[in-house]
Amino acid sequence: MSGTEVKASVLHGARDLQVQVRQLPAPAADEVQVAVQMTGLCGSDLHYFRHFQNGPIKVREPLTLGHESAGVVVAVPDTGSSLKVGDRVALEVGLPCEQCELCISGRYNICRGMSFRSSAKAFPHAQGTLQERINHPAKWCHKLPDALTLEHGAIVEPLSVAMHARDRGGLKSGSTVIVLGAGAVGLLCAAVSKVAGAKTVVIADILEDRVKFAVDNGFADASLTVPIVTPRPDTVEDKLAYAQDLAESLKALRVGGSEESVGEATVTFECTGVESCMQTAIYATQPGGKIMIIGMGTPVQTLPVMAASLKEVDLVGVFRYANTYREAINLLASKNPLLPDVQKLVTHRFRGLGDVPSAFDTAAKVKDDRGDLVIKVMVYMTE
Repeated sequence: MSGTEVKASVLHGARDLQVQVRQLPAPAADEVQVAVQMTGLCGSDLHYFRHFQNGPIKVREPLTLGHESAGVVVAVPDTGSSLKVGDRVALEVGLPCEQCELCISGRYNICRGMSFRSSAKAFPHAQGTLQERINHPAKWCHKLPDALTLEHGAIVEPLSVAMHARDRGGLKSGSTVIVLGAGAVGLLCAAVSKVAGAKTVVIADILEDRVKFAVDNGFADASLTVPIVTPRPDTVEDKLAYAQDLAESLKALRVGGSEESVGEATVTFECTGVESCMQTAIYATQPGGKIMIIGMGTPVQTLPVMAASLKEVDLVGVFRYANTYREAINLLASKNPLLPDVQKLVTHRFRGLGDVPSAFDTAAKVKDDRGDLVIKVMVYMTE
């Protein structure tokens, strides 16, 4: 099979996206060629689009964004792959070294040699999925059952983040869960908590429409709209007092007509990266509980470490996912009655590479120009 030309959305600077043609070689012996059909936009993509960097990680060459993706296999080398032309696949886009101790032990998501599509961390950058076709190792292309749509296939990636957080937290049936941040990942953390048998799932956000969406659509049992105080707390003492008050408000919530308050969380999913939320998580989590650090926001924070230590509250890092894709696909296909309808998270859809800048502009908003809530923006590659 010879190479082919493909069109790609390429980021050259902050907000400078250009549709360009690039040469795609024939797939290697361990690869298949996939026509990308669906890509959801992630917060990290948005940071690159708006700032040409994500935190301290700066883009050093033109970069194609996108990593929450699904597509259709269009070429398979003659090497006995289990995949065939026409198969629909969810793309696991991180490529670990597969040789280090971390990879061998199954924790390939934190492999030091990881090359992750649409991330500028490694150089040369691994180009993302907002392009017509990619060559990708067959072992990281996960076949979708007929019951699932390609949109489901793209949702597998953020769902995997939530499932990995669930596993790191050792979430058990009967737990009380608090989720801080009602974006797509926070909502999916709430969803997997429901499936895991959590007794109560509480979600909090500064946006009332987001927490209302969570409760109305079965992602959470109770919610708190976090008040924005003015002036904002300035001293460390004032900040911690604010966090303690917020934790008490969360613990005092009641579900439905129950006379019993929610109380402390067994597991708290912190999905914002905001300092005050991490502080609140420590105060709201029960002795022996766990806080899952998922949000990537403020890199240096002041935390009440002694409060965590005295309760033996574990602060647990969560970075992407490992060994979750097949389970996520099976869960989506299972019709589990405890799983909310995750496709409701996709609030906006755009078509074609030419529409990608508009898709990013929408993803940067909490509400669109009509006043509708923005949660997950999906790009369909076909116009």
